[in-house]
Amino acid sequence: MDAYVVGDPDGLSPLQVELRDAVARELHAQLALRSERIELADVPEVAYQITLRVSETLRGRRTPPA
Repeated sequence: MDAYVVGDPDGLSPLQVELRDAVARELHAQLALRSERIELADVPEVAYQITLRVSETLRGRRTPPA
């Protein structure tokens, strides 16, 4: 995961970098919770958790109204 968190962002925008990192962190967490395996039946829950992490990232980027 560290390779995705540091180093050259491969031409991605800052938002894309943040989203990629959020997805990588959540996948890492989900794999740790599931003994390094994601069963097919667990994919909807994993996708849901990733969606929450992405939403959290997007909320953190919003600037307050002027």
